[in-house]
Amino acid sequence: MVKTGLDILSSNKTAQQDIKGNIGYLCHAASIDTNIQHGIDVLQSIFGERLSKLFSPQHGLSADVQDNMVESDHFEHSHYHLPVYSLYSETRKPTPSMLDNLDHVIIDLQDVGTRIYTYIYTMIYMMEACGELGIPVTVLDRPNPIDTVHVEGNVLDMQYRSFIGRYPMPMRHGLTIGEVAQMATTHWDVKCELNVIKMTGYDRQMSFFDTGLPWVLPSPNLPTVDGAYVFPGSVLFEGTNISEGRGTSRGLEIIGHPDIKHFDLLKTLTSMFREAKLEGFVLRPVTFIPTFQKHHGIPCQGYQVHVTDLQTFEPWKVGQILCKAFYHHLGQAFQWKQPPYEYEYNLLPIDILNGTDQVRQWIESNGSLSKLEELDMIGRGDYLKQRDQILIY
Repeated sequence: MVKTGLDILSSNKTAQQDIKGNIGYLCHAASIDTNIQHGIDVLQSIFGERLSKLFSPQHGLSADVQDNMVESDHFEHSHYHLPVYSLYSETRKPTPSMLDNLDHVIIDLQDVGTRIYTYIYTMIYMMEACGELGIPVTVLDRPNPIDTVHVEGNVLDMQYRSFIGRYPMPMRHGLTIGEVAQMATTHWDVKCELNVIKMTGYDRQMSFFDTGLPWVLPSPNLPTVDGAYVFPGSVLFEGTNISEGRGTSRGLEIIGHPDIKHFDLLKTLTSMFREAKLEGFVLRPVTFIPTFQKHHGIPCQGYQVHVTDLQTFEPWKVGQILCKAFYHHLGQAFQWKQPPYEYEYNLLPIDILNGTDQVRQWIESNGSLSKLEELDMIGRGDYLKQRDQILIY
């Protein structure tokens, strides 16, 4: 079984001794050990009252808050009797007063391996703030649930930089969160005294299923590992009026709209995917009624994406082809979401999700598969060279 950075810290006296003074802990609901004990309990058992402050990312400490600029408040935790500072609030970067009297910060977040997932940027903002104040940072590494071998999607064009894309990386980045921290200090000019406590038993080929670790949803709409696999493609629909399944029990695995004719469109989609040689998944026609967000209370037709082969499934390409098909199938019923979105008030949400406007233009112009292949590879070579220099596993 894989042991996470939290597991290693809990049993390694030398690692514990390296963490001195008062400690802050950036964590969330999925910050658990192999026994499903929360990291707050683990750190309190090790450090006692030296654990003095907690910090939470988007979706809150308990992963109970919804997406896109739904902020969490700061509060005093009624059980742990510790202050909890939200880093998805009036600020995304911790202020000096939040870090006052801290001698060390531990970061322990479950990422899902996708550029637009904000936890990696909350981590890096914390690293920047600590670096400015001379506070050392320890990152407790965790698996990338969709493996750290496969890389997909164009590298972010920095003209489309936002809180869901701060650095030049592809949609599916192929890194653990500890390796993202290493990228930040090695290639992205983030100044910070960084230590990554690596996992044991981890192999780059592993999916989360292979690790033997328990899965706790890292955010409200990713209740399953299957959803994490589909996410690099399904999240694109946040930039449209297509439902990405929020308000269902399988968020980000189900995609649909009231005007889609799912059985009529399925033959066309099957042909498109066959031509693109995309495999490892099945689209199952579904009808669903979202209980909140887009098309709340209205029957939608669409598809659940069932992943059948983790090694061959390419979610980014599948998502882009679906988006193109829906755009032309729905005509005027299809709409691009308008700003604001994730604290960006000018650029189209779909463009900051894609990290470029070229993919949207490809969709609108009914572009070719060869052009999609070109878009997929933008910036890939330089990114992989940088990535190779910081790999831990």
